[in-house]
Amino acid sequence: MGAVESTEGEREPLLAPRPPEEQGAQPVNSSRVYGRRWVVLTLFSVLGFLQGMVWNTWGPIQNSAKHAFGFSTTDIAVLVLWGPVGYIPWLLFMWLMDKKGLRVSLLLTAFLMVLGSVLRSVPLTDLQLRRWLIHGGQLLNGLAGPTLMSAGPLLSTTWFAPDQRATATAVASLVGYLGAACSFLIGPLAVPAPNDTQIVNTITHWDPGHIRDRIQLVLYTELGVIAVFFVAVLLYFPSRPPRPPSVAAASQRLSYRSSICRLLSNMRFLMIALAYSVPTGVVAGWSGVLDMILTPVRVSQVDAGWIGFWSILGGCVFGVAMARFADSIRGMLKLILVLMLAGASLAATWFTLTCLTRLTHLPSTKATLYTSCILVGIFINSSVPIFFELFIETVYPVPEGITCGVVTFLSNLFTGLLLFFLTFYFTELSWLNWCLTGSCLFSLLLILFFRESYDRLYLDVFVSV
Repeated sequence: MGAVESTEGEREPLLAPRPPEEQGAQPVNSSRVYGRRWVVLTLFSVLGFLQGMVWNTWGPIQNSAKHAFGFSTTDIAVLVLWGPVGYIPWLLFMWLMDKKGLRVSLLLTAFLMVLGSVLRSVPLTDLQLRRWLIHGGQLLNGLAGPTLMSAGPLLSTTWFAPDQRATATAVASLVGYLGAACSFLIGPLAVPAPNDTQIVNTITHWDPGHIRDRIQLVLYTELGVIAVFFVAVLLYFPSRPPRPPSVAAASQRLSYRSSICRLLSNMRFLMIALAYSVPTGVVAGWSGVLDMILTPVRVSQVDAGWIGFWSILGGCVFGVAMARFADSIRGMLKLILVLMLAGASLAATWFTLTCLTRLTHLPSTKATLYTSCILVGIFINSSVPIFFELFIETVYPVPEGITCGVVTFLSNLFTGLLLFFLTFYFTELSWLNWCLTGSCLFSLLLILFFRESYDRLYLDVFVSV
């Protein structure tokens, strides 16, 4: 299995030594599942939800933000770009998670989110300074991403039994996407679009003050909720249970340095890492500016928000369902991913051709845009927890947090590259749709040639405690 390659000094065991009188009553490595695991999962997931919501605040209301704060199209792209930029120090966050555990990592993450939300909410009248504070707040929120996006599999392994791991991974990793989905809904409904005008003496009036006040209300609300859950994590969030839930959770893992070296030298891992990071990175950037993409096809800000909401929500619900299926029928992760990526490729092609209705003569209606876009979100977003489980099975005994930290960094790298090019090529956006289609086909090709293995599952099934 490879676990014997790590020495005792490379990594502390999950189980702390127990007193001799307790050891006589029960084996040291006996496993147990605690009911409090659902509280831990809930706290982690809610923070992921809030981080995703804050990240996607500005894309769904980009027309309103431009009018209220004087943002340009480049500003909107950069505000979304701060999420991937927050991944630059990802090695530091992975080291902290590996050495100090989940509690310390999550407390730092929640503190960064609170501080970022405070900066965004300062009600300055100087719009230029206000813009700088908003950008700074988005960057701090982006720095919370490495832990929340990559620690889900570590949490599920640490707290959940093998037949619940994929489900817990799905919940922890997909709820952040659900937060981004709710931004598509909350933003356009709470903040009026600038085309909601008042007619006074037959002259069209814009009311930037009212729009600014509504945006401020959203920012204050998000700050309040984040502060409440920061206090909750501060009061209760243990790094690990008293006893592990499985053999894999109790086993020693490779050291931080050995893990990075093994990941970067494992061609099978790099193969599926690209298969995951390219489509998920592209779809994250694409959905962050979905309103800009749909504006040329005459879709309103509110309708674009609903399309984005149902797209991500569908992916979250379907992802949890598929993870539960993977828990009940083990050893079929590759087959599930092939089916998901094939569906994503077809849906992305349909959406791209529908947006080019002048050339393809395909019907471009609200129904076709809704359907194709929602299918893209369902197939790509629901593949995330399946990919995570396959990563961990492939490279075990590399720690879960480090493994998923590497792949989520790559995903954010591709998101950043996409948004970086958007700051230069924003007059005609059909190229974004073609990037989405190409990324899905590229990932499908890699998965078809990937040879799967299940090292961690083998340990849990065939090695007794």
